[in-house]
Amino acid sequence: MSSTSHLNSVRSSYDAVAGDYAALLASELERKPLDRAMLAAFAECVRGDDPAAGRAVADLGCGPGRVTAHLDGLGVRAFGVDLSPAMVAVARRTYPGLRFEVGSMGALDIADGVLGGVLAWYSTVHTPAPELPALFSEFARVLAPGGYLLIAFKAGDRQLRLEHAYGHPVDLDVYWTPPGHRPFGGQAGPRGPAFAPNGQGGGRKAG
Repeated sequence: MSSTSHLNSVRSSYDAVAGDYAALLASELERKPLDRAMLAAFAECVRGDDPAAGRAVADLGCGPGRVTAHLDGLGVRAFGVDLSPAMVAVARRTYPGLRFEVGSMGALDIADGVLGGVLAWYSTVHTPAPELPALFSEFARVLAPGGYLLIAFKAGDRQLRLEHAYGHPVDLDVYWTPPGHRPFGGQAGPRGPAFAPNGQGGGRKAG
């Protein structure tokens, strides 16, 4: 599958499930204290000593915006980006005070070096392994020097084909990533990149 067709499949699949996905996962963080702890630590890092002066944080693959809103509640100037227009529409309706944009994680409409943090909360699970280095390089491009990166992913070495999820037909591949994977190909990445592996398969995206 080409990169373009892969993105089209992800976009159309999440457009189809947007409403039901948002309803099903609306309170998921309430049931996951370790996830909340990881996000709280990330928020503390990006806020620094002067939250008012902190740089913005992009929640990439934000879906219906629940994690973006959680970061906002922790005092972070967060905004969301998602490939699916339907997901962004749900996020804008649900959290009208926050900014959400349609866009691709691999080609961000964000200037170089302006973000204090990047969050990819299970949003890379549909990206084939050979495409991950370029994706993570794009994350690094938009981060300011000393910026922080938090990635949550499915830990392991397998692939799952999904044709039905959240009550709808979908066309998705879900990839697990070995915990020892080097996202920047051995090159230096953002300061203190943090990884939150989940070997049980739960998380932000389908699968």
